[in-house]
Amino acid sequence: MGGVHGVTDVVVVGAGAAGLNAALVLARARRSVTVVDDGAPRNAPAAHMHGYLSRDGMPPAALLEVGRAELARYGVELINGQVDRIEDHGRAAHAEDRGRDGGRGAAGQAVGDRPAGLVPGFTVHLAGGPALRARRVLVATGLRDELPGIPGVRERWGRDLLHCPYCHGYEVRDQPLGVLGTHPGAVAHALLLRQWSDDVVLFPHTLEPTGAERERLAARGVRIAEGAVKRLVVADDRLRGVELAEGQVVPRAAVFVFPRMVPRDALLTELGCERDEGGWVMTDASGRTSAPGVWAAGNVADPRAQVVTAAGMGAAAAFAMNHDLVDEEIERAVAAHRAGELAHSPADAVVVGGAAGATGEAQEAAAAAGPTASVGTGTGTCTGFGADSGVVHGSGA
Repeated sequence: MGGVHGVTDVVVVGAGAAGLNAALVLARARRSVTVVDDGAPRNAPAAHMHGYLSRDGMPPAALLEVGRAELARYGVELINGQVDRIEDHGRAAHAEDRGRDGGRGAAGQAVGDRPAGLVPGFTVHLAGGPALRARRVLVATGLRDELPGIPGVRERWGRDLLHCPYCHGYEVRDQPLGVLGTHPGAVAHALLLRQWSDDVVLFPHTLEPTGAERERLAARGVRIAEGAVKRLVVADDRLRGVELAEGQVVPRAAVFVFPRMVPRDALLTELGCERDEGGWVMTDASGRTSAPGVWAAGNVADPRAQVVTAAGMGAAAAFAMNHDLVDEEIERAVAAHRAGELAHSPADAVVVGGAAGATGEAQEAAAAAGPTASVGTGTGTCTGFGADSGVVHGSGA
């Protein structure tokens, strides 16, 4: 399949909770939306998700299936594929303009600021597929978990080798639990897990707890199994314990580990999105990045986001994106309105700077409006959250 599709209001990259919920809100705002997903959700190894009101215990795949069916009812296009790259036409045009005006531009802008005169526009290129034209882009591609290279860890991941106590702690409550010391946060992890079980063992492995940390662990009732970890012991497809380098096996029913979380943010990097000191893409409260027209939601922007959190992030991004589109449409409609008034005015009735006549100025205003200028036709009054400030009251667009 080749060619270029018609222009879509928003292309969403990633069909997890953040991407699907954003698409749902946008579709209900009568926006055209296309969702592209590569079919590799982070939580695929988990049998159930938890902490999501009305969905507690639901398999992650079932949530995505329900979400896709809901989007289909609103006419959202879902494409199974991978996005290779995203062209930012607005940024390219703005860079060209800055070159012509001596380099004056957007230096020092805050997240979400749009350079004067910039109208975002994107081409989303799919691997072996079509190119999608979009006015705005939401990247909700999540993250990947890099696990320690201890035998048995990858095989048990998401089953009885776990990460989040809030996601899975209740299911292994009152059982013998372990924590692998492969991350600086392992001590805090073990201290927290004591909330779910009175039998918690920290396996320092390559980590060396400080004196103060050892005191806190002892006071909390967390034991320490000294020595490097050799492997996880599994029998009958169940975790049975942790074997140390010297051969001792410490029986455990479940083990927790802090993986290294790596955002799948190559698309955001290529779009020039700014990052914080930790290397994560910076966003405002709505998910707006420093690249005009680009939003990020879910784990690609926040490693702590659970499924329910990611869904809320997607909704917040959708509200802001819709308002951003409305603002652009109003600007174009005003320009077109002015152009129409000038076109119907007597030629000698308009003098700008003592020189330009009505005909010339009308042409310039019409050009500024662009061929896609339109006026919203909604008739109902709505109340919504503005992209940047407070509550907005006005006509539907």
